[in-house]
Amino acid sequence: MRLRQIEVFHAVYANGSISAAARGLNVSQPAVSKVLRHTETQLGIRLFDLVRGRLVPTDEAHALFREVDEVFGRIASLQITANNLRNAGAGHLRIGVAPSLGLEIAPAAISAFRKKFPSVTFDIKTLHHNDVLRALYERECDLAIGYDPPDHPRLKSRKLSAAQLYLIARPGHFPSVSETLDIAELSGLEIVSVNGSGPIGDLVETALEKAQVEVREIISVGTYYIAAALVRFGSGVAIVDEFTARSMVSHGLDTIEISPEMRFGVHAIWLEDRPPSKLGLRFVKAIEEALQK
Repeated sequence: MRLRQIEVFHAVYANGSISAAARGLNVSQPAVSKVLRHTETQLGIRLFDLVRGRLVPTDEAHALFREVDEVFGRIASLQITANNLRNAGAGHLRIGVAPSLGLEIAPAAISAFRKKFPSVTFDIKTLHHNDVLRALYERECDLAIGYDPPDHPRLKSRKLSAAQLYLIARPGHFPSVSETLDIAELSGLEIVSVNGSGPIGDLVETALEKAQVEVREIISVGTYYIAAALVRFGSGVAIVDEFTARSMVSHGLDTIEISPEMRFGVHAIWLEDRPPSKLGLRFVKAIEEALQK
């Protein structure tokens, strides 16, 4: 299949009709029909049946779409990369940050940085742990600021600081606890968990297993900030990074240290063959200073 055939088949399958596919591709309906018929002839299989005036994919079409969708995704990735290369500039920084670092650390660093370099512009994206490599590879960002980075041969990193995990709860949830809570006291509690948090999530699981503590995971979410918001409105407790925990103090939540400590690193991350520019390294220093403060 040629790229045009892939594009047409993907559009028809995704939109469910030739007319909708033609509108999406900005071409005529006869042109779409012609490419589709040629593809079926070339492959020697029928891709769609007409049932009550609607196109219904055949089993072969379902199987083919799984492969075509992956190819189509790579084409989209190529377009993104080309666009990002075109828009890159020496006075512009594209930074990916972990969501919780976007609450205070990144804004503080950017504000301080722009006082020194007022002509520099920024494009800031929030990145989850599993998105770091893709975002760097597709040039969505020049470097990422996140937690212990994924283990990959193309990734390089520099540790900027260390941080720890805290328990957050509504006031009075632990009346006898002042500052530190033994992890064993979490046994049986209702906890809001965070999925896809990479090594930090592994820290929590390992600590709970080692202490032989079983908790009730009542809700799972994608970010620590959402977990904290759920706790604020009365949905159990949560173990979050210290940056999220600190931001929740103003909302009246108790921030409690856990014993034993669960510590992790904060890193600047980039691709090995695309090291940060001088401007990028200066911004890394600004992040490091914001973390120290």
